[in-house]
Amino acid sequence: MFTGIVTDIGHLRHVEQRGDMRARIGCGYDMVAVDMGASIACDGVCLTVVGIGADWFDVDVSAETVSKTNLGTWVAERRVNLERALKVGDELGGHIVSGHVDGLAEVVGMTDEGDSTRITLSAPKDLARFIAPKGSVTLNGTSLTVNEVDGCDFGINVIPHTKQVTTWGDVAVGDQINLEIDTLARYVARLAEMS
Repeated sequence: MFTGIVTDIGHLRHVEQRGDMRARIGCGYDMVAVDMGASIACDGVCLTVVGIGADWFDVDVSAETVSKTNLGTWVAERRVNLERALKVGDELGGHIVSGHVDGLAEVVGMTDEGDSTRITLSAPKDLARFIAPKGSVTLNGTSLTVNEVDGCDFGINVIPHTKQVTTWGDVAVGDQINLEIDTLARYVARLAEMS
């Protein structure tokens, strides 16, 4: 379980195919405090630590995960949003995030507004119905508030702080973004269907 509050920006040191994809991610975490088998959200995807070094960790990424996320585009030197799993007593600053990506949203527009950037994304039709104005959404592991919704398109604002402490400063039109819809929205929709 995660919150969508990015706690480090990792750098992909190398990515290789070996049955599954294996990636080595350099990070600023104290790796002495990270156990083998720990879960770390990497661009919003909950991955299991399978190797540990002084300032890096390895993860294996299955073909299923590659097919549902943007991790298939990972290359060396790419920056990655990281968040360690939530512990009892941690502050819940974002919203409840599982790290199970629902699909990909495409960046279709970007406009600077003051120091912030308004970003418009297009969600798959089957997921768009779960996205609501002023609701929460997780994009590349970052908990963000939805400003407006127009069909499958929705908008967010990214403030300067978020651009500095996440990879949102690197985003461009055409990018595919890992999308996890709000779990509460999914359950509310399911209850409405059953009524």
